[in-house]
Amino acid sequence: MNAIDIINKTKKSIQLTDDEIRWLVDSYTDGEIPDYQMSAWLMAVRLNGLTEQETLSLTYAMRDSGDIMRLNVGLTADKHSTGGVGDKTSFIIGPIAASCGVCVAKMSGRGLGHTGGTIDKLESINGFRTQLSVEEFEDILRKTGFAIISQSEDLCPADKKMYDLRNATGTVDSIPLIAASIMSKKLAVNADCLVLDVKYGSGAFMKTKKDAEKLAALMEKIGKGAEKRCKAEVTDMDSPLGMNIGNALEIAEAIEVLQGKCKGRLYDTSIELAADILELAGKGDNQQCRKLAEESVASGKALDVLRRTIMLQGGDPAVCDDVSLLPQARCSYEVRAMQDMKILRIDSEEIGMTSLLLGAGRLKKDDHVDATAGIVMHIQPGDTVSTGDKLMTLYSTLCSDFSDAAVRALNAIDFESVNCHKPLT
Repeated sequence: MNAIDIINKTKKSIQLTDDEIRWLVDSYTDGEIPDYQMSAWLMAVRLNGLTEQETLSLTYAMRDSGDIMRLNVGLTADKHSTGGVGDKTSFIIGPIAASCGVCVAKMSGRGLGHTGGTIDKLESINGFRTQLSVEEFEDILRKTGFAIISQSEDLCPADKKMYDLRNATGTVDSIPLIAASIMSKKLAVNADCLVLDVKYGSGAFMKTKKDAEKLAALMEKIGKGAEKRCKAEVTDMDSPLGMNIGNALEIAEAIEVLQGKCKGRLYDTSIELAADILELAGKGDNQQCRKLAEESVASGKALDVLRRTIMLQGGDPAVCDDVSLLPQARCSYEVRAMQDMKILRIDSEEIGMTSLLLGAGRLKKDDHVDATAGIVMHIQPGDTVSTGDKLMTLYSTLCSDFSDAAVRALNAIDFESVNCHKPLT
């Protein structure tokens, strides 16, 4: 076999065999195929796509490029989100499922973009450790049923190498490549039950619901093909999920949901995804599992799981009772309404870019993330506000000049003018 023949076949939309795809992945991972040839193949895939069988073969070859985790803790579950602005559901769903008797073993990474990733957010908790051995990971899972650790370099090395190349060659936005990248890592973690939260909208990879449904169906098929209990949900990321965007701010909001203080779209989405995990794990039908999830929050059992997990991973469990113990920004700025208005839409992508300006995310992998930076929203679509009302508060420790961020934040709001003044009597 040789790379040129494989590139030419994909250019002509001729289906590759399982052996050809496995050879391509293994040879690139081992350094036998140079970046320029793999780039050519990735671009051919970006332009022509892959068949379902080719996508399955690519996923399994990438999964098998490194270790496959085999935890000795009984039935395990995992949840993956394709990401979005304000998405902190993992910190809510995991404790809920664990408190209902389902072990949630999650391996996550750092963020590249609007805000930090799952690991960046957790590390805003003083002392929290995410670099754990498999033995430590298993021990925490046996004690609490929930743990999140950093991605291992030994899992899916093919994906890491290929994703870096895709990022540099404009080939990230390909449904087969996205599906293979996500699912190879999830299958390497090897949970028995897998719930996939596929986002669409301005703040998501998939801009349209149709594309999100296509990606969700493909990933669900890959999971079931690997003999996993798998379910994909398609959820809206046109507006931010929840009211807080930023690392410590999102941890605070997740805790407040588990304290029973916050309802709304974040709570509803988390309950729905937690119920899916419980249903896959055999805890009842979806309605019964939704009730279990709601009771877990109302009783405080889910919060107790999070508290014990934080303690066992070296963090300060007192944050579960007092979120002010999380890192606090040195500077803040209130963005206020310049006129009476009805909020029609809040653009997730623009809010995400605003948080990036404040220091909450990173453009390059080695950029520093400000754990305190971010945005607290005081409005939601459908709200009516008067001149001078608070729309959002911007926070940062690294940034003291909020002028650019404030302009961008205001531009993220679509509204119509209204008259909020009370008639004279």
